[in-house]
Amino acid sequence: MNEKKGGYDYFKVTVNEDLLSQYMDGYENFGWKLDENVQMEKSMGNVTIHFKRERSILNKMELTRLQRHYEACMDEVRALEKSKQSVPTMVSLTCGLTGCAFMAGSVFAITATPPVIWLSIVLAVPGFILWGAAYFGYKGARRRQVKKVAPLIENKYEEAYQVCEQAEKLL
Repeated sequence: MNEKKGGYDYFKVTVNEDLLSQYMDGYENFGWKLDENVQMEKSMGNVTIHFKRERSILNKMELTRLQRHYEACMDEVRALEKSKQSVPTMVSLTCGLTGCAFMAGSVFAITATPPVIWLSIVLAVPGFILWGAAYFGYKGARRRQVKKVAPLIENKYEEAYQVCEQAEKLL
């Protein structure tokens, strides 16, 4: 005999494809089940997932509060992961653009009337050095940034798992 369910709440979330498993596992702890009737939508490295859960679930307010906490933790993880790339990119761009400024000064010195060759050489040398340093600056900054944020990411994952455990106890 089939039991008739009261109804469902529906929820959809768009997440980074790399964090898809963590989100799917995490939301199960809040009573959400993957909605098989709707397919996942993929676009530009993101996936939209559709969930449903029974309306008659107990402790809905507390589960919602814990879910918001979980989402905040995962947002911080995403921001920290993004900083692994953005900080080194800014270091590299700063080196490269500063090198361009020196090279522009070198070009202006050589095209002046009369040309100032010694100034052009003096400005070109740091320009070339900074252009080359951009690569090594990126690599060094990335290494430092990864080392800096790895423990922070682990702490946020641990906090998210604790929130999930609390939510699962309420179910």
